[in-house]
Amino acid sequence: MRVGAVILTMGNRPEELRALLDSVAKQDGDPIEVAVVGNGSSLPELPEGVRTVELPENVGIPAGRNVGIEAFGPGGSEVDILLFLDDDGLLAREDTAALCREAFAADPGLGIISFRIADPDTGETQRRHVPRLRASDPMRSSRVTTFLGGANAVRTRVLEEVGGLPDDFFYAHEETDLAWRALDAGWMIDYRADMVLFHPTTAPARHAVYHRMVARNRVWLARRNLPAALVPVYLGVWFLLTLARRPSRPALRAWLGGFKEGWVTPCGPRRPMKWATVWRLTRLGRPPVI
Repeated sequence: MRVGAVILTMGNRPEELRALLDSVAKQDGDPIEVAVVGNGSSLPELPEGVRTVELPENVGIPAGRNVGIEAFGPGGSEVDILLFLDDDGLLAREDTAALCREAFAADPGLGIISFRIADPDTGETQRRHVPRLRASDPMRSSRVTTFLGGANAVRTRVLEEVGGLPDDFFYAHEETDLAWRALDAGWMIDYRADMVLFHPTTAPARHAVYHRMVARNRVWLARRNLPAALVPVYLGVWFLLTLARRPSRPALRAWLGGFKEGWVTPCGPRRPMKWATVWRLTRLGRPPVI
């Protein structure tokens, strides 16, 4: 199976980017084609053969990754599998691409694989990087209902069938939007603990727009994808969970502003999932009310 890799960068981590590219080049099997997208930035000198796109402005993570997909032809059609990798990550093993090929070849219904993210110094995997509710054991692989945006592999047939990431989300929840659409189309998603991306431990709130985007996009996610009866349930649960976490006053103010924005601004096309998909999500351990 032909494998490509999409790497989005803002040009501020050239050494980490080069180390990541080296780890991709060392993968076992046929060489991996690579596309690097400069998201509102110029690109440093890159190895020969790397496909490059320089965007004049920062269009956000999902839109930037969608540009990377198109670098491999419409919907990524020139390859069978696309890896999406954070520019400050590093593939820990040289057989990750081979494991992806084997997994997709063995399971025709598998659409997306979420890698395990581990700190390069401690080996620790943060709980938030395990894409399931029961996240206490990051070494356990399982079927899941979402995936990690900067450490995953996607069968390009999924993108052809359900489309790419939602451009307007800019940052946060774009992976779950794609995951729900893929699951609704009959695809499965796996979390694989043996496919590892080294990435420094960080806090998501380091992004200035974090609280606003998380709230706004949560509302958009529900409005776009959930049956009407579940929209208020899902958002009500998350509203109460956010209050229970006792955010700081500025963080709560930003979150409430984003929550309101999510209701009054266009969310894109609404394609509510089938009730059968709601049941599938529930059986997989994450009913779409949390």
